[in-house]
Amino acid sequence: MSKFVIEDEMHSDWLGEFSTLKEVIEKLQELSATPWDEDPNRAPCMSWKTCGREYYIIKFDDSPTPWTEINNKHIMRVDSRGATWHKTPEEIHQIFDE
Repeated sequence: MSKFVIEDEMHSDWLGEFSTLKEVIEKLQELSATPWDEDPNRAPCMSWKTCGREYYIIKFDDSPTPWTEINNKHIMRVDSRGATWHKTPEEIHQIFDE
């Protein structure tokens, strides 16, 4: 079985676990429409006004314990300038073979 996680790698902050890539993309689209200074995009650090979020999708095989990482890709940055997508939804599907 596979499990997907959205992680802000810069702050080591998981923003959810998902069963499908479709759910992950929907969540990232929601995050891209949320202002950078509102939760959950507001960075959890003291310098959040000059910081941002670096969102990655991580695919795990969740059958063993601990989980085994299969793939990890930088997808989107959210900061005071807004959301910057590094991969389109189509590219995301290709990267994760879904």
